[in-house]
Amino acid sequence: MNGDYLHNKFDVIVVGAGHAGCEAALACAKLGVKVLLCTLNVDNIALQPCNPAVGGPAKSTLVREIDALGGVMGEVTDATYLQMKILNSSKGPAVRALRAQSDKAEYTRYMRNLIENNENIFLKQCCITELKVENGKIIGAIDEFGIEYSARAVVLTTGTSLEGRIFVGLRAYSAGRLGEKAAIGLSDSLHKLGIQTKKLKTGTPARVDKRTIDYSKMIIQPGDEELNFFSFKPNRPIRQTYPCYLTKTNEETHKIIRENLDKSPMYQGLIQGVGPRYCPSIEDKIVRFASNPSHHIFIEPEGLNTYETYIQGFSTSLPADVQTLMIRSLPGLEKAHIIKPAYAVEYDYVPAIQTTHSLMSKQIKGLFFGGQINGTSGYEEAAAQGLIAGINAFNYLNNSQMLELSRSSSYTGTLIDDLVTKDIQDPYRMLTSRSEFRLLLRQDNADERLTPIGHKIGLIDDEQFKRFEDKQKLIKEETKRLENLKISATEEVNNILAKYEEHIDRGMKASELIKRPNINYKIIQEIDETTRKLNIPRDVYEQIEVRIEYDGYIKRQQEQVEQAGKLEKFKIPDDIDYTKISHISSETKDKLSKVRPKTLAQASRIGGIKPADISVLMVLLDRHQI
Repeated sequence: MNGDYLHNKFDVIVVGAGHAGCEAALACAKLGVKVLLCTLNVDNIALQPCNPAVGGPAKSTLVREIDALGGVMGEVTDATYLQMKILNSSKGPAVRALRAQSDKAEYTRYMRNLIENNENIFLKQCCITELKVENGKIIGAIDEFGIEYSARAVVLTTGTSLEGRIFVGLRAYSAGRLGEKAAIGLSDSLHKLGIQTKKLKTGTPARVDKRTIDYSKMIIQPGDEELNFFSFKPNRPIRQTYPCYLTKTNEETHKIIRENLDKSPMYQGLIQGVGPRYCPSIEDKIVRFASNPSHHIFIEPEGLNTYETYIQGFSTSLPADVQTLMIRSLPGLEKAHIIKPAYAVEYDYVPAIQTTHSLMSKQIKGLFFGGQINGTSGYEEAAAQGLIAGINAFNYLNNSQMLELSRSSSYTGTLIDDLVTKDIQDPYRMLTSRSEFRLLLRQDNADERLTPIGHKIGLIDDEQFKRFEDKQKLIKEETKRLENLKISATEEVNNILAKYEEHIDRGMKASELIKRPNINYKIIQEIDETTRKLNIPRDVYEQIEVRIEYDGYIKRQQEQVEQAGKLEKFKIPDDIDYTKISHISSETKDKLSKVRPKTLAQASRIGGIKPADISVLMVLLDRHQI
């Protein structure tokens, strides 16, 4: 270990140690550079301030992609789960999703252990208040105590702390999270550097004492008996699992909320930031969906060694005394004791339209942004951005090519492309519907898509890459074998198929049989002794099933990727002056000037850009007139 840290000299400074900051710091450190990781509270590293859960629709794919690239969220989740559950298991593979209920305290401890066991990371509890810039390049930062740190790259992952302000009813105070101070001063520094900030709002439900809950009045929600995991690494721990529970709001709940809307900071105009569209507060649900007689509320454990229990779906900023009435109106919670009240938090974010696809600032070289500071919502979205920002901070230091994932390669690429090409107005959440290539970008094949990239970067070691190559070889060989394996229409075979409401009157290939809706690989194992003896791992044969069953759809989507790729070939010069281009609208000129797309494909995805304007640009680029 060299002694540069003695003089506060580092390669990279990461500001914030949430999910984005941890991924950024660990990526840089694993790649061999010295990192100063600054956090407001070292006891809250990788804290899950809202729901102690990871994954779910679209988000599970992000976690698998993080793992395939060499990130750690999947590993930490697998090591600390209380429950694992596949959602949408009866639907198509594009929307199936793994979700884990995590032990919040264990998750934080495990991540902190990874941080503290990396000799390239120097952890510090402080608030960064100012960035140091020379000639348009980052050279360091200054903390609240006036201490200066030098670095050629800075990654900002401030979460909800940047100028954070918490609301409980009409009472408000400066804080980023309940019990934690806000990050004050950094926004002013960004403004002086020409970087714009705006306001967003999010919130979290109350926590109650599980000893005061009557679970007998609720519907149990167990996890899966056959466990799935997020990480592609081997030897995942098998832990005891615990259930969640379901209750519902009722007319009394709704009446209490309606009668107290005048005490809501949102409805009184005290909060200016826009809240998450896909995770509204309970008062928003009652107002917006007034005809709904009830709303599902999930009761979820926060950990094994705590009484704290999370009331999912009950986010609110109403006063604490009103919250008590609301919660005690729910079946099973009539005697609930509230440990922590729900609250809303308004905070500054930096619209990502000011960054490139590498997540580096367009104004300041070496300054990167990741997570909620870019206008997103969710741990998984934050971690994915943090990983990319960290990788690219390393690439910047080494004058290497930036990692800019395409929409067709990953949900991570889709997420970042949406952020930097669209003017996001509310907290962005990854959804399967946001990807036009979602059948290709499944959670089961994230390793196939991104592990070679992670290995090339240096975050996936040779041993793990060898396991990946062996798996891909096995998938290919077994798929080919099934395409050649003939299943005869014998009485014995049809007796087995009858259990699954199937029947064949002629011999057919095993792959052809798998295409039937009621047949899967396990049934082929039951029918064919050779298949049974091969003992193919579940993650392998499940991927084979998807490839065979959806072969036609997958090929069609691959053709769409190739078609979309044609616009990617039209490169737009970096120094183009859009104001001088005739025959495109003034609105388009303004949007193109702000975003500075690198290709015609990126330009076509900018909100408000007209197809006719894209056609004009295509003609000019084809003729080399711009």
